[in-house]
Amino acid sequence: MLIGINGVQGSGKSTACLFLERLLAGHGLSAVTLSLDDLYLSKAARARLAATVHPLFATRGVPGTHDVAMGQRTIAALLMGHGPVTVPRFDKGRDAPVATLPSVMAPVDVLLFEGWCIGATPQPESTLRSPVNALESMEDPDSTWRRAVNAALGGDYARLFGPIDLLVALLAPDFGVVSGWRRQQEMPLRAQGLGMDDTALDRFIQHFERLSRHLLATMPGQADIIVPIAENHTAGAVQWRDRPAADRC
Repeated sequence: MLIGINGVQGSGKSTACLFLERLLAGHGLSAVTLSLDDLYLSKAARARLAATVHPLFATRGVPGTHDVAMGQRTIAALLMGHGPVTVPRFDKGRDAPVATLPSVMAPVDVLLFEGWCIGATPQPESTLRSPVNALESMEDPDSTWRRAVNAALGGDYARLFGPIDLLVALLAPDFGVVSGWRRQQEMPLRAQGLGMDDTALDRFIQHFERLSRHLLATMPGQADIIVPIAENHTAGAVQWRDRPAADRC
């Protein structure tokens, strides 16, 4: 079974997946987590995109900056293969794929596929015209970058997300919490001298604002399970899309 875990940056996706892996193991099920972040293209590959498509593709994160084909191969191997499967990993601090990779015995019972834009669908063309922040206004005035991101969502990413059997959304209260949550994530990297300062982080977050707002608006009607996440990271009552309210817990 392939379970997608969606949530804005800092919403707790990695922690939730770690908990689910252990919970499922307690029920005799093998579970492995694959992060969309671990499918990032190398810095050199993104530089080529920046030179040929748009300079903003130099920054990792948005659709178009992942190795989708590797993701599809990995998912298929983990769910349908037999024997050891290498799972990709990406070092965000060094902005490079990890050389020494873990191996998992396939097939696994449950594959948890987590990422900030897991399950995202393209936006209507008309919504792409107006910028949502200073980054889009100043660095993508003709909307070339955001149209390319949207096209990727309707193409390769739709095929990557298509096999998901169950989509779970950790739903933040609004986009305003992302800045604080993302700073918390950055603290360990800063301690190693690898993290972004506040100015760089503010610019980085703007790359994700458009699609994050789109996801916050669409996930309540799209995800199979919604888990509301408060600003202090406490989780609200689990909401099942296909169950009457009386059955929710």
